[in-house]
Amino acid sequence: MKRLTTLLTATLITAGAVFATSAGAQAADCRSGYFCVWTDVNFDGLKIEHSGDDHWWEGDMFKHDSSWANHGLSGPGVKDHVKVYEGRELLGRVTLCLAPGQEVGYDGGANDQGGSHTWSTGC
Repeated sequence: MKRLTTLLTATLITAGAVFATSAGAQAADCRSGYFCVWTDVNFDGLKIEHSGDDHWWEGDMFKHDSSWANHGLSGPGVKDHVKVYEGRELLGRVTLCLAPGQEVGYDGGANDQGGSHTWSTGC
């Protein structure tokens, strides 16, 4: 009986750890082939989606970006990285550069700094 109790306890602890891990992880809701930006951390708030460049983020997103996801498509010679610039018209420093498939729920150095973005072949 002691062996059964130990086995059940170990199973419950393991299951609890798996559920706790799954609940804490949040994947970004961003369509395949798109770069997405949210106004709040952890992919929440207002969202914009772009399959191409945007050299002029509109008022609701300009300098209000807090999380990002690059769900762009990859291939030889394909522009699949995304560079976020602090100014409109791709001016200023690059605040963030995301590789294909990369999702960033928050970055203190890039938070509320973006003004435009472009797809590129690398960072």
